[in-house]
Amino acid sequence: MKPIALLVSLLSILGLSACSSPHPPMKTVDYVDLNRFMGDWYVIAAIPTFLEKESYNAVESYALTDEGNVATTFTFLEGGFDGKKKEFHPMGFVVDKKSNALWGMQFIWPIKADYRVVYLDKDYRQTVIGREKRDYVWIMARAPEIPEQDYTRLLKFLADLGYDTGKIRKVPHRWDTRENQS
Repeated sequence: MKPIALLVSLLSILGLSACSSPHPPMKTVDYVDLNRFMGDWYVIAAIPTFLEKESYNAVESYALTDEGNVATTFTFLEGGFDGKKKEFHPMGFVVDKKSNALWGMQFIWPIKADYRVVYLDKDYRQTVIGREKRDYVWIMARAPEIPEQDYTRLLKFLADLGYDTGKIRKVPHRWDTRENQS
């Protein structure tokens, strides 16, 4: 993809339109302990961006930098379990230092996309990352699967937030062979 086409695509993803949301403001969780939040999160389901529409074994990994930002590595296999491994390295910037739950996620300078921790269980085992526009969402967990009742509960939670849950795609995971982990 040509650089200008990639830039245009990313800008459209980031929702730089001036339209307002028909929904009330999306609340974040009260507080995120950033140290506990760091590490690997398996993407269980998402309303995916164009980059991840056919992702398999998707994992988002976070690490705090010395400056207090969040170095992010997003990896997945494209198109199937035998697909090409893709890797992206956006940087997260904590916007709300009181809650640590509102970030700007930067794929390209100077644009920081809205990134909100809207659900986080007390054990830091499951989380939901949302966006004010309700255009993208990610259900993530510390393991590659979650109980079906948890998934159903999180879908209801997202519907209550104003998401079209019919757009959510479960991300296939299979970690039973060595080549899937490379």
